[in-house]
Amino acid sequence: MRPGVVLALVSASSLALLGLAPGPGTVPLPARMADTGGGTQLITAQAPGTDATSGTLSWWDLRDGQWVQAGTAPARFGANGLVEGATRKQGTNTTPTGLYGLPFGFGIKAAPSGTSVKYLAVKDSSWWCEDTESQSYNRWVEPLPDDCRASESEHLISYTSQYAYTLVIGFNYDQPVRGLGAGIFLHVNGQGATAGCVSVPEDTMQRILAWAEPGKLPHVAIGTVDGATALTRY
Repeated sequence: MRPGVVLALVSASSLALLGLAPGPGTVPLPARMADTGGGTQLITAQAPGTDATSGTLSWWDLRDGQWVQAGTAPARFGANGLVEGATRKQGTNTTPTGLYGLPFGFGIKAAPSGTSVKYLAVKDSSWWCEDTESQSYNRWVEPLPDDCRASESEHLISYTSQYAYTLVIGFNYDQPVRGLGAGIFLHVNGQGATAGCVSVPEDTMQRILAWAEPGKLPHVAIGTVDGATALTRY
């Protein structure tokens, strides 16, 4: 989904959340989740509530049966907040909550040193098809197919900041439902809140790409602190 340019206003509650760090004896967030994807790596993106446009992203390793935090950073969400992934609608500028795989990465810049995930180089011919009428809906395409309208898709190279480094979030990816949403990524920050993706500082994306290992089945979980979209539900 096209990265937004809506400036995020960080509330006091958001700032408090960004400053939180697990204390001694605190049960790690992944250990309180219903599902972590079955692997030994996990990214969590947590917002204070569904109306938030900012929160915290952390990445974790499962070591000897214990989840250990490998890093954390401030994160941005959709300009209209977050919504349950199963009922999300395309074009609403909302970030879908849920637990998702990370099919591959891509970027305008070369993959950071140590990257082992599949990483595609963005070229002038690289697009993400978001046309609900196309056979290539919610797919990387190169070049743009005849049945995928450019006006309904993203010319990836146009987003020089956001798509410098990117991981595809597997929302509506394996068996796409038309109209649910397309082009949901973890990418570099733009000027403000996103159009539905999750974004982080550029150095964070570099670190995550070098950290993620396909053999460890990394997933991303997106949700709120509590309520119906609580991250612990997923």
